[in-house]
Amino acid sequence: MAGTDWLGSRRAEVAAERILDAAGGLFAEREVAAVGMNDIARVAGCSRATLYRYFENRDALHAAYVHREARAVHGRLADVINGITEPQERLLAGLTHALALVRENPALSSWFAGTPIGAEMAEGSEVIQTLTAGFLQTLNNADDPDRRARWLVRVLTSLLIFPGRDADDERAMLAEFVIPLVVPRVRNAPG
Repeated sequence: MAGTDWLGSRRAEVAAERILDAAGGLFAEREVAAVGMNDIARVAGCSRATLYRYFENRDALHAAYVHREARAVHGRLADVINGITEPQERLLAGLTHALALVRENPALSSWFAGTPIGAEMAEGSEVIQTLTAGFLQTLNNADDPDRRARWLVRVLTSLLIFPGRDADDERAMLAEFVIPLVVPRVRNAPG
């Protein structure tokens, strides 16, 4: 075993994470579209060749960053909504907290400022769509969760780009216009 690279299996993962962390720092400082691969390599402390070994182009790096952050937001949301059992309340809490989590993170909120890149990434991300559809399935509403997930991602993206007056205004809009369509209340049959 002497001379074995005990970090070998994790080295690529650690390097990729370091690059994504550097990208996130830059995204927090300026618009995503203004961050170049040279900038990311410089902040990550690696050469462009090393950067391109892990991410073949800027689109691949953007996708990896967005997917990593989407998983992190999803994990934090799970903690927030864990004890909420009523489907409509669970969905409303999930949507309002998702908006807050993106907005409180300068690197994530930059994706929705100035350019449509955040909307394009959210719409085209299989990871975001799958996480959203999985969340919808926890609401005991299996009526086409994939299509509903695509629509919900569009609703959230719209609110990130064109916010309501404040959090209460957005919550009210979601409660009135979105929640009843995604998870309709079951009415008891007359009896």
